[in-house]
Amino acid sequence: METQPAPAIAPEKVPLEAKSPFEMRVHLGEGVPETDVRSALKTGDMGFLHSFTTGSAVDGPGIRLVAWTTACMFRCQYCHNPDTWTLSNGIPVTLDKAIDEVRKYSNGLKAMHGGFTLSGGEPLMQDRFAARLFKAVKEMGVHTAIETNGYFGDRMSDDELRNIDLVILDMKAFTHDQHKRVTGLPNADVLAFCNRLSELKRPMWLRYVLVPGLTDIPEEMEAVADFGVSLGVVERAEILPFHQMGKYKWERLGLNYQLDATEPPSREGVAKAVSIFREAGLVAD
Repeated sequence: METQPAPAIAPEKVPLEAKSPFEMRVHLGEGVPETDVRSALKTGDMGFLHSFTTGSAVDGPGIRLVAWTTACMFRCQYCHNPDTWTLSNGIPVTLDKAIDEVRKYSNGLKAMHGGFTLSGGEPLMQDRFAARLFKAVKEMGVHTAIETNGYFGDRMSDDELRNIDLVILDMKAFTHDQHKRVTGLPNADVLAFCNRLSELKRPMWLRYVLVPGLTDIPEEMEAVADFGVSLGVVERAEILPFHQMGKYKWERLGLNYQLDATEPPSREGVAKAVSIFREAGLVAD
């Protein structure tokens, strides 16, 4: 059974802006009645957010404002924010308040050739909130991006996807068995979403987390890279070295962390992974 620390601050007292997405935030949405939660998911009038962070240079082009949602269907072994798995850990935020938060930074984001990124958790578990927020941000003239695992991509209409300038797709694996090993779920819907983005000519980035002993499989990386090339819309691939920055969250949440003894990949290992993606024909780093 998961054991979570009691919240020290009431949700309305928790600032939306966080110094880091690695902050531990739990229980903040538990007071919202179940009927209101269902209504929020259906209409998008309210979302559940871990936090906003400003000044990100790694979540899309330029300098970005990032909103981190809660709730995720995957249980990735290397997840560094397992507190975002649960919807009720998020701060309940009205759509209007989220829009106002982006608007505060809109002029600066445009001046710095940056934009707004919605990440998670998995933002498409709150698809109505995401769709309405992206529409409002696009109307501000701000570049939009989503970081998603793609599993619920079919929840977004073609028109809604056109409000997203960039899809950063977290590719956990390519083969069915490896994807289930890493995340606990299959990936047919993920691949279908990628193919749909290709048909719609929507720009994509691919992200691949390199974990020694888990994802550093040359054949798997080659398959991911070749698939990315075949889509014709992938602008770059990012190889993210595994780290232990989220280990303390697993411990505090009472979760079984299987990568406790796993070291980050070596420079040589990262370089080899990058070369696999480059040799397939992708811009990679």
